Amino acid sequence: MHDHHTSERLASYADVLAGQLPDTWTSSHLPADAKDDLADLADRIWDLDLVAASLAEHPLQQAAVLSRPDGAQLVLLDRHDERDGFLIAAVAPHALPDEAFRGVPEPNGIALADDPFLSAEQVAGDLLARYDAALAQVRHNALGGIQPSQPDRVVLTWQPDGSIATTPADDRASAVLMAHGFVQDPQSGIYRLGGDDTQAQARALCEIGPRLDALGIGTALQHPAGRTAPTTAASVPPVPAGPRTPTTRSR
Repeated sequence: MHDHHTSERLASYADVLAGQLPDTWTSSHLPADAKDDLADLADRIWDLDLVAASLAEHPLQQAAVLSRPDGAQLVLLDRHDERDGFLIAAVAPHALPDEAFRGVPEPNGIALADDPFLSAEQVAGDLLARYDAALAQVRHNALGGIQPSQPDRVVLTWQPDGSIATTPADDRASAVLMAHGFVQDPQSGIYRLGGDDTQAQARALCEIGPRLDALGIGTALQHPAGRTAPTTAASVPPVPAGPRTPTTRSR
């Protein structure tokens, strides 16, 4: 019977599991002396069931974190019972407002057997499916009034602080936006162009349109109620905002 409390075993299991999951995952180990990182991780574990109950009795002493390039994370932790294996749970994304989580069910974690190959199938078919659905929902909620873009159209939305926000649908549009000053928030996926220099902002908008058009991608500008876009950006055709149903949030 293996020792559940050896960091080498946890890290090795996590490495194998990461390599078997769909898409690209990497793993990293947090030892007992990484107290601040473990405390932050414990606060972000997205679970109100099995894993939460375990942590209530056994505070996090070590963990392995599995990370995907889009910011998704899973945490592997020791299982404090008579069975071999581990517990695995989703990690809530950083830096999203509490309101984004309201009404989104927790993608509660699961127990894994002492076989990372079989466990990878279990994680992919169960936890990951629920986690990806929850991630998509909270990220959508965090967009607020930002209308999602489509592969053939980038929707730009004026923000109350004068910035412009958008969520491009593919890497081609993302590259054009970043080349003209947009900066991506890695957690929400939102691209923003600051409004401190309105002339530079308007110039960027005018340049983005033709570059996207050359790629077969249209551009639309969404004006939230009560805001008027500067006339220098009027060449970008507005798109009316569709009706939104307010989300209720609990986490």
